[in-house]
Amino acid sequence: MAGDMKYKKVAYYPGCALEGSGHAYNRSTKAVGKELGLDLVEIKNWNCCGAMEVKNIDPKIQTYLSARNLSITEEMGFDTVMAPCNGCYHNLKKAEYDLGHDETSKEVNQRLSSKAGHKTYEAGKVETIHALDWIKKSIGEEGIRERVKNSLQGIKVANYYGCMYTRPRHIFPEKDQGADSESTSKPHYMDDILAAAGAENVDFPLKTACCGGAHTLSDSDTSTKLVLNILTAAEACGADVVATECPTCHTGLEMHQIRAEKVLGRKTNIKILYFTQLLGMALGLSAKKVGVHENFSDPRSLLKEKGLG
Repeated sequence: MAGDMKYKKVAYYPGCALEGSGHAYNRSTKAVGKELGLDLVEIKNWNCCGAMEVKNIDPKIQTYLSARNLSITEEMGFDTVMAPCNGCYHNLKKAEYDLGHDETSKEVNQRLSSKAGHKTYEAGKVETIHALDWIKKSIGEEGIRERVKNSLQGIKVANYYGCMYTRPRHIFPEKDQGADSESTSKPHYMDDILAAAGAENVDFPLKTACCGGAHTLSDSDTSTKLVLNILTAAEACGADVVATECPTCHTGLEMHQIRAEKVLGRKTNIKILYFTQLLGMALGLSAKKVGVHENFSDPRSLLKEKGLG
């Protein structure tokens, strides 16, 4: 797949998690982009997308909060914004859909935008993409193969996408369009990218299973059991690593891996790494450069064993 020039320079919406618990994802995403010759321009004065909390209280206000970020993107002269967090990506896509299909959402957005003193965002002005789209479409597998310096050969990976990357399907009209588009039932972009970097992707049936991230504070036991199910399945598939592309999923997998051992007496040894960390090391970046030392499931001994330490 040839690189699309449209995605070489895009607006960047890191979202709250990437400036907190998902800092290693932020660090590795920027480092990979720089190494690949891609340009990320952070949205000025961005705000929280509404996450799960606002959405549960008033979904129309959540739509406005996401729409404000899209409005800023447009005012900065961009028609594409990249959001690496599944929650942010999902919320911006949902706002786009709601503003194009729901009159009440449009009215609330217009009223709040006017009150806040900025241009009202109208559906169709900005395309929201995920970090996977960004790399897949701008560089492609062949471009990655050409740039690999330290192959991921010998590393068996279970690619975990989480549930918000593909659901609900109706807010992702660009998916399931055949050819090289992403699939909502069997997503493959992360598999494609890491395979191009030399990794061996295992056949992992739980790649879109829920990790319980939304319930971590209200029902930790349920979250721990959901995570344990994902991790044990990945180990049963022969994976060395679970690759992630969402800060909430990543943090949940790591923290509940620890909790599963302490509370349930169930230990798993599989390591959890952002796909951008794996890709970055394949491109020749150091483990420190992509923030591996920030991971709780310390993968450094495994990486050294595989020649990536």
